Amino acid sequence: MTTPNLNLNNGVEIPAIGLGVFQTSPDETVAAVVAALQAGYRHIDTAAAYGNEREVGQGIRDSGVPREDIFIETKIWISDYGYDETLHAFEKSAAKLGVDQIDLLILHQALPSAFDKTVGAYKALEKLLADGKVRAIGVSNFMVEHLTDLLAQTDVVPAVNQIEVHPYFQQREVQAIDEKHGILTQAWSPIGGITSYRESAKRSFDEPVILAIGEEHGKSAAQVMLRWHIQNGIQVIPKSTKPERIAENFDVFDFELTDDEIARIDALDTGTRGGPDPDAITLETFGRPIPEA
Repeated sequence: MTTPNLNLNNGVEIPAIGLGVFQTSPDETVAAVVAALQAGYRHIDTAAAYGNEREVGQGIRDSGVPREDIFIETKIWISDYGYDETLHAFEKSAAKLGVDQIDLLILHQALPSAFDKTVGAYKALEKLLADGKVRAIGVSNFMVEHLTDLLAQTDVVPAVNQIEVHPYFQQREVQAIDEKHGILTQAWSPIGGITSYRESAKRSFDEPVILAIGEEHGKSAAQVMLRWHIQNGIQVIPKSTKPERIAENFDVFDFELTDDEIARIDALDTGTRGGPDPDAITLETFGRPIPEA
């Protein structure tokens, strides 16, 4: 099975679905990446702050899939923001991944309390893009005001904005500004795994509306949610370490949700964020050094 591709605003293509490795331990990462690539995935999303870039690179090499067929995405952590610091952060990530070029390099968070460092970091991404060291650049967890400020101070429109999106938290205002500027919305926690972490929280996997739609199509709740994203033009990076789940999450291209089913899932939005508030990100509370390669 092959993955349909989506076009980024600079003409580069990205697979519609990729494997995320957030909170995947280094010991599990190699096997998860190999399982994903053998199942047909061609996009792997990691980050310097995840501590598993080296293992992602090893999994890619162990898979036997040619490097040129794989779309690698990683993220710069806030501790490495600033122009020179971010140029060096690219070198660290590339060395750990074992590659000369990264397909998509993005800023992991806005840093509202030191936005000049955020701008400096993004200008470094622009330099890396111009030099051909990366094929596309973007951001993650940027809200409307962060994107507005960044666009006013930089030249290259981000190719993606990776944000928390799932049926219970849809961030329509952020999606709208992304669409206005030709930025692809990329969903982390697309199947709402983060909704399982809070006590007394509604779990998206147990949502009756989603389960009923899945029963109609012979699909799991996760597959229904991923299909909902894909039909809404959102790129998705579900995370799993279990080969059967990895394969199941990829098996979403043989059915289609009706307009009514999409509307029923749209109506589930609670407006409740699962991850940290992007405006609360500071170096004091979230900064930590990223090791050298």
